[in-house]
Amino acid sequence: MVFCGVDFSIHKEGFRFIAAGAAFSFIFLFFSTTLAWFGLILTAFCAFFFRNPKRAVPTDPNLIVSPADGKIVGINFETPAPELGLGTEQRYRISICLSILNVHVNRLPVSGKVTNIIYQPGSFLNASLDKASVFNEKNTVVVEVNNESENLMAFSQIAGVIARRIVCEIHEGQKVNKGEIFGLIRFGSRCDVWLPVGTIPQVIMGQTTISGETILTDISIKKGALKEGTII
Repeated sequence: MVFCGVDFSIHKEGFRFIAAGAAFSFIFLFFSTTLAWFGLILTAFCAFFFRNPKRAVPTDPNLIVSPADGKIVGINFETPAPELGLGTEQRYRISICLSILNVHVNRLPVSGKVTNIIYQPGSFLNASLDKASVFNEKNTVVVEVNNESENLMAFSQIAGVIARRIVCEIHEGQKVNKGEIFGLIRFGSRCDVWLPVGTIPQVIMGQTTISGETILTDISIKKGALKEGTII
């Protein structure tokens, strides 16, 4: 829904929170005006948090886009964890930290076929810390880029201090399209993206990302591997 030029679309996960907040606000009105206002503020925050704005997704199939709104907090060149099934060749991992004020709807960074979805229970460390990628609860999606079996990438939804619920709406074997919504994380979190082997990041540390729009890399541009552990 667009009102006065502003997109007020809300992800379906938010409807129950908004409805609950509105109901409690109405009930509180009979006991305390202060509590009623507090309930309305919480209801408004839920509507804000679960907002789902439209995005202009690049159509070039070679472009991989950010799966999340946030800030780039890590660009590492390393070997993926064995459980991801990405092989032993080193590749770039881009880490994006989402604040509680960011849009939390996640969009697919690339078109292709989902080959694996790996859920790993874990801790709830601060999502801005690099060790959150290792120790925190996360859900990782592995995709054949443009349905090419030799061209794999992965992206992880990672819980944070406040985020305690990871929602993933796609399944193994599914054909997916870049820019489509595939889930979200409540309420403040992190996304890691393992780029295909040989591709190089086109983002920098501290850069703000927009899900479905910010270009992370162009898979048609590749260069040789760098030394393991290199950080940009």
